[in-house]
Amino acid sequence: MLSINNISFYIGSRAIYRQASLHIKPKDRIGLIGANGAGKSTLLQLIAGHYTPQEGSIEKSNDCTIGFLSQDFLSYHSQESILSIAMQAFERQNYIKQQIEELLAQIEISCSQEAIEKLGRLQEEFQMLDGYRLRAKAEEVLEGLGFATEDLSRPLCEFSGGWRMRAVLAKILLMKPSLLMLDEPTNHLDLPSIEWLEKYLQNYEGAIIIVSHDRQFLDNICSAIVEVAQQKLHYYPGNYSYYEKEKALRKQVQRNAYENQQQTIRQTERFIERFRAKATKARQVQSRIKALEKMELIEKVTEEITPIHFQFAFDQPSGKVVAQLENISKSYAHQVIFKNISATVNRGDKIALIGANGKGKSTLLRIIAGKEPSQGKVALGYNVRLAMYAQHQLEVLNLENTILEELKQAGSGKTEAELRTILGCFLFSGEDVFKPIKVLSGGEKSRVALALTLIAKSNFLLLDEPTNHLDMQSVSVLIQALQQYEGSFIVVSHDRHFIAQVANKIWWIENHQLKEYPGSYQEFVYWQQQREITENLQETQRKTFDKKLSPSPAHYIERENIQRQLRKIRRQIEETENSITALENQKQHLEEQMSLPEVCTNGQQLAQLHARYESVLKEIVLQTELWERLMLEMESLQARISS
Repeated sequence: MLSINNISFYIGSRAIYRQASLHIKPKDRIGLIGANGAGKSTLLQLIAGHYTPQEGSIEKSNDCTIGFLSQDFLSYHSQESILSIAMQAFERQNYIKQQIEELLAQIEISCSQEAIEKLGRLQEEFQMLDGYRLRAKAEEVLEGLGFATEDLSRPLCEFSGGWRMRAVLAKILLMKPSLLMLDEPTNHLDLPSIEWLEKYLQNYEGAIIIVSHDRQFLDNICSAIVEVAQQKLHYYPGNYSYYEKEKALRKQVQRNAYENQQQTIRQTERFIERFRAKATKARQVQSRIKALEKMELIEKVTEEITPIHFQFAFDQPSGKVVAQLENISKSYAHQVIFKNISATVNRGDKIALIGANGKGKSTLLRIIAGKEPSQGKVALGYNVRLAMYAQHQLEVLNLENTILEELKQAGSGKTEAELRTILGCFLFSGEDVFKPIKVLSGGEKSRVALALTLIAKSNFLLLDEPTNHLDMQSVSVLIQALQQYEGSFIVVSHDRHFIAQVANKIWWIENHQLKEYPGSYQEFVYWQQQREITENLQETQRKTFDKKLSPSPAHYIERENIQRQLRKIRRQIEETENSITALENQKQHLEEQMSLPEVCTNGQQLAQLHARYESVLKEIVLQTELWERLMLEMESLQARISS
């Protein structure tokens, strides 16, 4: 569908790509990753035709259409309504609709056979293009991305950059291009919208390239990862978790091959040096010199930045009760946010506050921090020292200070070397630490504010979206630090991997009330799924019971349909069980092969077998999940039959 052939691209004298290649096939699901500044967004711009490579070519098939969501749309401005922006996706249908309206107006004045026939053809085409459901489709996508129904008629210019980005994303999704390119699509989405977008993309018919720092998003969507590194595009079949394992294996194989080749070179050079002057060895010396000249050198493995580890410490622990919320209520004009909510934060609680935007998560943090008035009472416990991070609180920064000076003045007691190490975790390295804060972007200022919060020696942290503007390595460092943190915290985040790694308790806001789940995010998701299944089953049983009270021909037809579905699902379950058995046998065979001595000493063969083994493991997981879904569906149908 699209082929990138040995492209080279330079910005000034700096090479972004050198002889880089990639082939994109229909229905590919590619996650594009790499360090900040490596050239991910640049590659998308090259594919879109906004940039031209200095060398090589980018070729696409005649039927390849491209939809590109870039960060430039954050500043997109229009007086048109949100719904109108999304409806622009239907270019052909909109044109036909306009033609139909013009013909109808013409027929009212002067009716002719030609006009009637043309109107019939246009109406038939409009119906074939599903023109009468376009508005419903647009509304479904917009509401899936978080827009309220009443917002759809509002002008785009009334919304913030993040919401404008959502409107443009809706338009691009509705266009259904054969290649969909999304640059950080989850940056401005809340958790329900991210989950909706995931399901949408999983069923998307075309190819997808996604730039994202959300590893769970990449895991759930991608079938391949392309890493931008050393001016090349490195392809890994599989999702992000597979990429991590495969990359480590490839590096080890390359490292071993490099060391073996270097040893061979050293031995050959010693032979040449030792026998260069001996006439009897001249032929052998010349042979080895030629062999060295022809040898294709294996590149040395470039070690990435060593993982940085640090801990957030505080002088004194808090009491057992860190914070007590009693009958908190909050409203803006006539909009109720909370109504008589109460909760307790205990020492050691690591709470993730999750949910859709607009529910009051950030408001609740500000109330706890004493920065937002409310009804009710918030009492901090004994010896509690609180620090809060929120992206809109950048006014606390001294714009005249350099980044390093700002951290020095925070009074953490850390040395300059320690402070520079911490700043390195948040993407400020080398001379960057001497930049004045007044020249930093909004994202850079947010990272400085986060670093200040985390060195404040506080035993109670309030963190509002701390992973925004961080790359994957920085998020990993933050996770490691919060896992070792001995204090308490409440964090608002839409990054599911981050939440799963740091939280031991989940809060969410529902019907103006604060709800609590006393467990990890993984446990919460499982509990929520089971609750939905139970609620759906109860609703199904209620409807079935209501129908039984007044039997009708439709009731018996429905029972027959359920029986037919049950027979189909039983066949699918049997096929899935057979597939799992075959995959388990294949897994066992590969394990036996990889344990053979001759394979263990052959790096290339071992790597190939390991890749197949990982692929089989992934397929076993997918087939097992399918089997579980089918079993749940069968149980639900059986319950409907028996009720």
